[in-house]
Amino acid sequence: MSLQPPTLRPKGGNAPSTKAVILVGGPSRGTRFRPLSMELPKPLFPVAGHPIIEHCFRALAKVPEIKEVFIVGYYDEAVFRDFIKDASNAFPHISVKYLREYEALGTAGGLYHFRDVILKGRPDRFFVLNADVCCSFPLNEMLKLFEDKDAEAVMLGTRVSNESATNFGCIVSDAHTKRVLHYVEKPESHISNLINCGVYLFSTECIFPAIRSAIKRRTERPRLLSYPSSENLESSFFQGEEDEDGEKNEVIRLEQDVLSDIADSKQFFVLETKDFWRQIKTAGSAVPANALYLMKAHQTGSEELAAPSANIIPPVFIHPTAHVDPTAKLGPNVSIGPRVHIGAGVRIKESIVLEDSEIRHDACVLYTIVGWHSKIGSWARVEGTPTPINSHSTSIVKNGVKVQSITILGKECGVGDEVRVQNCVCLPYKELKRDVANEVIM
Repeated sequence: MSLQPPTLRPKGGNAPSTKAVILVGGPSRGTRFRPLSMELPKPLFPVAGHPIIEHCFRALAKVPEIKEVFIVGYYDEAVFRDFIKDASNAFPHISVKYLREYEALGTAGGLYHFRDVILKGRPDRFFVLNADVCCSFPLNEMLKLFEDKDAEAVMLGTRVSNESATNFGCIVSDAHTKRVLHYVEKPESHISNLINCGVYLFSTECIFPAIRSAIKRRTERPRLLSYPSSENLESSFFQGEEDEDGEKNEVIRLEQDVLSDIADSKQFFVLETKDFWRQIKTAGSAVPANALYLMKAHQTGSEELAAPSANIIPPVFIHPTAHVDPTAKLGPNVSIGPRVHIGAGVRIKESIVLEDSEIRHDACVLYTIVGWHSKIGSWARVEGTPTPINSHSTSIVKNGVKVQSITILGKECGVGDEVRVQNCVCLPYKELKRDVANEVIM
């Protein structure tokens, strides 16, 4: 379904200008994406044949007004160099720059730190996308709502089950006007099953003053600081350098520190998407995200997907350099990476097979990520457990123990002939010569 870009109301004779920021985080936080993030930063991990962050770019490229995209994070510059080169070639009308934080500043702290760069050329508004989100990114619809309501901020929302809602930021909105009345990040009790998708459109005149007052509140009442989760405790309560306004830089997060304030402004709206949405937090969540993107590509008749046949159950993505034996049966929801070799009689379903891997004849791979350069022997069986499509968790309980529902083989793992591996996470460079189930193999 192709959306027409909204007709824009000129402000002072000029069409409003729009930029975009993609938040990628940094290396110290990616622990939940292990063992895959040990080889590759999560934003560059391939899902449905493309890096996670590229799906964001493809969506931004469909918004005609966007000419400039910033990637903000604290990975080393070298990490995104090749991707930026590829993105600049693929989307020549968009200028792409990486802005590196000197340390973790939080989702709002990073925006505020680079406000001068973002505000250059005086854009009227800008999109903010979290890179670890998998969705159809209806950005033109957000822009239209922003225009129609003369909004200061629009966020993308989606409905989830009442049980899982409290794991996300919850939105109370007016069903008729779509105005956000109240916003709470991970509430302790149920307030709404409409949740924040991590995709925003902000007016530049609204967001920077809002972040600034959040920083001011922090410095005036440092003792009331809400301590974040243990995974970024080290970086939470640092007193940074004073900037030119004499304010201290601290970790300031959009979700916890800024959005509930903007909700008081009366010009904050939510666009509820009925399309797919999912977070890519854990390594296992790449498999459902892969399925969602492949299904979307299939619905839109993408040329990239393999043609359906007796042995290809769509949707399936096969890299042009991969070799798949014609007797192997693939699909649905399978991505095969570059230079992968798949032998005769192999069965693969709901899986991602990464580059340079080999799956020998008559092996079976289900609900699994096969790491780079890994080898699966003949007649081996490597499988995870399916979780419901609407579930936002990729762990299940087996014999009273929480285990990963998706089996993950890290880089250069070997599974012997006739070996069965079930619901396991296997760190890189391991040889599995006996059957294993429900284990983390270190």
